[in-house]
Amino acid sequence: MQYRQSFGSKLFDASNYFFMLVLVVIMVYPLLNIIAISLSHADFIALGQVNIFPKGFNVKGYEVIFSKQLVYISYKNTILYAAAGTFLTLFLTSLMAYPLTIGNFQLKKFITIFLAVTMFFSGGMIPTYLLIKNLGLLNTFWVMVLPGCISAYNVIIFRTFFQNLPNELRESAYMDGASDLVVLFKIYLPLSKALLATFALFTIVAHWNEWFSALIYLQDESKYPIQMFLRSIIFTQQGYGQSQQISEMIQNRQINPKNIQMAAIVITMAPILCIYPFVQKYFVKGVLVGSLKG
Repeated sequence: MQYRQSFGSKLFDASNYFFMLVLVVIMVYPLLNIIAISLSHADFIALGQVNIFPKGFNVKGYEVIFSKQLVYISYKNTILYAAAGTFLTLFLTSLMAYPLTIGNFQLKKFITIFLAVTMFFSGGMIPTYLLIKNLGLLNTFWVMVLPGCISAYNVIIFRTFFQNLPNELRESAYMDGASDLVVLFKIYLPLSKALLATFALFTIVAHWNEWFSALIYLQDESKYPIQMFLRSIIFTQQGYGQSQQISEMIQNRQINPKNIQMAAIVITMAPILCIYPFVQKYFVKGVLVGSLKG
């Protein structure tokens, strides 16, 4: 028997398609505009004639960006921050979430309440700065990795995901003489690939976009992440420390300041745009499965 949609169902589907199309346009247009401006000639940019397609092919903005040694240092720093931060986040969150799934764990209630409190109250920026200073983390690699490594939200999601796994797996492992660490790393984590992939990407994106912590805690430019490089490029092209060579290129209309700004934005966001398609399929599965059970 062929199923026929009612008029209301068709109208609902059409409304959803229209709404999603509007969202796509809203999200994709700025991206295409940024890429187009980065590749357009200075005259067309000055006249405001660039929309989603480049006009007058021009890659001098990228040449200026890649001529700066700091961009390579910043890229390396960001990759290291993202890799170390993601590993520690997944590792420490798993270690903290696993005991909360054990019924006879005595500190289970206390830790759960403690985590819930941190979701509503924070120490504030000044106490956090003083703590990091007293720990000797200022202007170090670890100041970009350790703070915020464990979040209450992540722990709760991990705990809930682990609770959805059959208890028989842990009990049978105990009978075979396995310890809790073996159960976690040899049984639970291999079964949590969707969850790990989801939160790995969330953490990578968070570290890749991080700039405020670097602004507050880092003084050495050689430790800056890529977002601080982008920030300095944008401010430089607005008149803060503009180089003589770039000034001459602008005066000769070989390049527009927006060429450099948009080129910096493109090379900053390109790696994340390349990663998303490969792990997007884990998003819904990882988050929803981890939130089915309280």
